[in-house]
Amino acid sequence: MTKHDFEIAAIEEKKTLHDVMAHVRAFGEAAPEAAGIIHWGATSCYVTDNADLIFLRDGLGILLPKLAAVIQKLSDFAQRYKALPCLGYTHGQPAQLVTVGKRACLWIQNLLMDLRNLERMKEDLRFRGVKGTVGTQASFLQIFAGDHAKVEKLDEIVTEKAGFSSAFAISSQTYTRKVDLDIGHALSSFGATCQQMGGDIRHLAMSKQMEEPFAKDQIGSSAMAYKRNPMRSERMCSLGRELCTLSLNNVNTFANQWLERSLDDSAVRRSTLPEMFLLADALMILLDNISSGLVVYPAVIQRKIDEELPFMATENLIMAMVDKGASRQEAHEHIRVLSHEAADQVKNHGNNNDLLERVKKDPFFQPILEDLSKLLDPTTFIGRAPQQVDNFIGDGGEVPLALQRYRAQIASAKASELHV
Repeated sequence: MTKHDFEIAAIEEKKTLHDVMAHVRAFGEAAPEAAGIIHWGATSCYVTDNADLIFLRDGLGILLPKLAAVIQKLSDFAQRYKALPCLGYTHGQPAQLVTVGKRACLWIQNLLMDLRNLERMKEDLRFRGVKGTVGTQASFLQIFAGDHAKVEKLDEIVTEKAGFSSAFAISSQTYTRKVDLDIGHALSSFGATCQQMGGDIRHLAMSKQMEEPFAKDQIGSSAMAYKRNPMRSERMCSLGRELCTLSLNNVNTFANQWLERSLDDSAVRRSTLPEMFLLADALMILLDNISSGLVVYPAVIQRKIDEELPFMATENLIMAMVDKGASRQEAHEHIRVLSHEAADQVKNHGNNNDLLERVKKDPFFQPILEDLSKLLDPTTFIGRAPQQVDNFIGDGGEVPLALQRYRAQIASAKASELHV
């Protein structure tokens, strides 16, 4: 094929308003002796649907190693911060402590599910093959004078040459649009993961506990020079939302196919499928860029802990007092009164949480004063978070097993750059 051949096809398509026949004529001019048998027994979907299946397979093959590289980078991040305590949040409010690395594993777990979804889509993908106008292979049976074995052999050869291990045993004029629907769902699920992770990073950036990368000369705002806007995560949320939305086109296209085929699927698929893969690829670039340079601010995290830990430690204080022989109910009442007084200072006066100072001044708690440091050690509030991280991303864990097949691509992967 030369540029001239494509120019001829463009001229023919303008006349015929049929993309496949335009190329059939262009090929006929390029190979006159074969012109009479080009497209013999075939239908347009023999060309376009089989080509689409190749695109889908190869597109998934491009995305998967990129996703694996992101998971590896986030795993390295999780390992680095597996034991750094930080506030957990439920209902948008401070909860018990977790660790920075453990929280990153929540993102990794979701991305692992996306990896498996996309792998499953790629592995389950089959070729349409040589099926004729409505899927019965009637035209090819006629070509081979009723020899069913030859028709089946042709189907097998074409499928193998296209790089597929199997073809659909049953098809209509098209491969079932359920394929597009399922792949679209897997891609939109990945888009939702990106939105969720981007939202987490944006919330943490609001409190200055963590930030996405921020280049030396990057400008956050044209007006407010001090700003460090999380534009990468915001863009990730925006594109993820669009990827989720596009999936509905595949749902409606599949649901509205009539009998052996109707052409209302064609135009929307030509825009939706490429757009979904381009969006997923853009999200991979953003994910890689962000995960290559996440910034953590331990001092800010510790300050946040210090503001809330006294309240979280009240149960520990009560338990320690009981160990020293005090009444559990009496200890509870003392803590309740002091906690409310401290909360009043924080909420109504804007002061720091002074619960511990109040505990130290209350003679009731004298028996445990020398144990306060131990009772308030943040590392005693994180449970098995570091061990969970090790079990998840360490040797023999779920993450390295899932990434095993991508080791060569991960080793050669470079950090993605953003240019706008």
